[in-house]
Formats: sequence, structure tokens, C-alpha cells
Amino acid sequence: MRLVVQRVTSARVEVAGDVVGAIDRPGLVILAGVTHDDQPAAAERLAEKIWTLRILKGEKSAQEENAPILVVSQFTLYADFRKGRRPSWSAAAPRAISEPLVEAFVSSLRLLGAEVATGIFGADMQVTLTNDGPVTLILDSQS
Repeated sequence: MRLVVQRVTSARVEVAGDVVGAIDRPGLVILAGVTHDDQPAAAERLAEKIWTLRILKGEKSAQEENAPILVVSQFTLYADFRKGRRPSWSAAAPRAISEPLVEAFVSSLRLLGAEVATGIFGADMQVTLTNDGPVTLILDSQS
């Protein structure tokens, strides 16, 4: 599982002009990609890491600040563009594998106490955010 984590002051995700998920105070936006061999344990481990990661203002964690989180699925995090000019998506897991794992990640965050908003899996989404810092981190279950 690969995550791009951004500290934000606010964020929202729209589908067909409708806001389907939003956070209106400082928190985190997480773009989540899944590869073929990812397991639910990795989703749980990454959720725990994100929830306690001290990257908010004053070196606080989302847990300490009760900061909201917006999770958006993003298969393009597994793009392979080593050959030619058109990326290959072969490292991204198909929907049957990735959707349950993104849902497991969101559920794990909620079980930890996080307020989590989401996009719609597989939809054409427009994500708007104000990066704070800017702070952007990449976490990968493989490392």
C-alpha cells in the first residue's frame, strides 16, 4: 500500500459537481494506492502510523489534535513509466483487491478514533486542498 499524506488547512473532493467528502479544519489528506500483494494487516499498520505521526503544527499528531482526515483512492500511485511515454498501471491492484483494502484502511482509522471523510472509489474525482507547510510525505507498506 502506498500513501501520499499531506498536511492541509482544508480539503474537499467532488464527484460530478457534488461535494462527497470534505474537511473544514486543519488535518490530513491521504491519497491511497494498493498493489497486488497488499494485505489488511498493512492497511491497519499504516492507519496506526498515520494517526500517531507527529506532522501537524507544534509536532502534534492527528490523534492529539483530533484532526480530520480525507482519504481518496488513487491507483495512479503505482504508475510505472520506465518504458515509453504511456504509464503502465500493472502494479496497481484491480478493484476487487484494492477497494476492500482502502475500506479496511478507512475503517482502521475510524476504529482508532479518527473522523474520516472519503471520496468515491473508482469515480472521476476533483480534489481541492490547501497544503499547509507544505508538508507532504510518502509512506509505503513495502518499506
